[in-house]
Amino acid sequence: MTVPPPQPKPARRSVRWWPAGLIVLLAVFTASCFLFIREDSQQWRNLYAMETGVAALALLLLWVLFGSRLRWKLRLLIFGVATALGTLAATVFQIHGVTGDLIPILKFRWARAAPLPETSTPGTTSDPSSDRPSTPAITNSFPQFLGPHRNATLPQGPKLAHDWATFPPRKIWRHPVGAGWSGFAVAGNRAITLEQRGEEETVVCYELMTGGVRWTHTDAARYHTTIAGEGPRTTPCIAGDKVLTLGATGILNCLDLATGRVLWRKDIVADNQSRVPEWGVAGSPLVWNDLVIVNPGGRRGRSLVAYRLSDGEFAWGGGDDHASYSSPCLATIAGTPQILIFNQHAVFAHDPATGKVLWQYPWDSKQPHVALPIALEGDRVLVSSGYGVGSEFLQINRKSDATFSATRLWKTIRLKSKFNNMVARDGCVYGLDDGILACVELATGDLKWKDGRYGHGQFLLVRDLLLITAENGEILLVDPVPTALRELSRFRALDGKTWNPPALVGDLLLVRNDQEAACYRLPTVR
Repeated sequence: MTVPPPQPKPARRSVRWWPAGLIVLLAVFTASCFLFIREDSQQWRNLYAMETGVAALALLLLWVLFGSRLRWKLRLLIFGVATALGTLAATVFQIHGVTGDLIPILKFRWARAAPLPETSTPGTTSDPSSDRPSTPAITNSFPQFLGPHRNATLPQGPKLAHDWATFPPRKIWRHPVGAGWSGFAVAGNRAITLEQRGEEETVVCYELMTGGVRWTHTDAARYHTTIAGEGPRTTPCIAGDKVLTLGATGILNCLDLATGRVLWRKDIVADNQSRVPEWGVAGSPLVWNDLVIVNPGGRRGRSLVAYRLSDGEFAWGGGDDHASYSSPCLATIAGTPQILIFNQHAVFAHDPATGKVLWQYPWDSKQPHVALPIALEGDRVLVSSGYGVGSEFLQINRKSDATFSATRLWKTIRLKSKFNNMVARDGCVYGLDDGILACVELATGDLKWKDGRYGHGQFLLVRDLLLITAENGEILLVDPVPTALRELSRFRALDGKTWNPPALVGDLLLVRNDQEAACYRLPTVR
């Protein structure tokens, strides 16, 4: 019997590499276009590039499983390893918010927060003398968001020394604080801020010179999202012997400045049938005469509202637009006091006595609006927002029938202030354009220069110098001139992402972020 010869095994098909190569090439090309070619804001470029990377990884896994022609054992091994690595990363790390350019910040899940200071009897701190020039005592207060005039400008502030290498700022105190993006309001020796401590939103009154806690007030409230982060994001307002605070879920408190005792309390979201915005309630309260003015963003005449400072009774409401993340500010335009507020769909001006809308100017509603409008000489208003939108300079006119109109003088995309509050000096405006310091001429809207990567931080214009708190926690001193960037000095005050607005009381600088706070004495000259 003849035995048939053995049949040859079918030839194994070779691995099909070209789809993987094509995916990688397309991903690199697409991400490069987003990052370096596309005319868009840095935030959207980063977001699109990250989405491209995620899509490319998903396609590569699909290729491994169904299009690679690898051995099935190897396919399943690769898929299993990728799944295990992804699970391990999700187990070990968590997203702790994002940077100002929307890049996720990773944090170990088991990292424990440092213990927070408890209420204690105010003590003393040492501030040894040195051979640097003498510094003045506390001569002014910082009672609200962005300072006494709510414009990040201190024309009567201290004369700051330029050379911090020879005469460095001196740390008075530095310690952990609860999460949140609030700044400090200061009156006398009391420095007040808002923090998230566990499930409680906490108003904390610190001793200015020691950092010791004088008193706290808590509310059972917590705002938290993966992207927006955790905690309150408004700055208190001190008015006489009272302090007004507004939490991220809409709790408005009027407290006794000396003790923290509750005088009255309102839920501005529930009261005005509004909603908590995606990034939390962020408009810091404004006090005008006997009125506490806040922006709940309610409909039917409740976009901006006022409560009586004395007893918390509702005084007036005006406007019909959802709130964004800007704060109300007071200005006098065409001889008329006005409350400016940057809402979701427009910039509004209200009569502070009645809440009546005096004028409004439409604005792109797709992106958050955070930076305050700036009222300038000549009845003009500068408005800016980020995410590729830019700035517009408005002329406000009062007509013969006592109504107002707003017309655009110029528009530029060279200054896109995401949440940095700009300042004006000597015919120019200075702001952070996608995290880079820019100088724009007010008369024309022309860009004079753009330099210095400081991230999405905040400013104080102290006399003729620009004090910058950078996003990375550094403090910088800049001479704002229209010719070029003139950086004078810098030092590191904090670690980690720093979005919170600073406060300057005399020569004492108060800074904080969502993890720690500090007080530094800045060197001055006579």
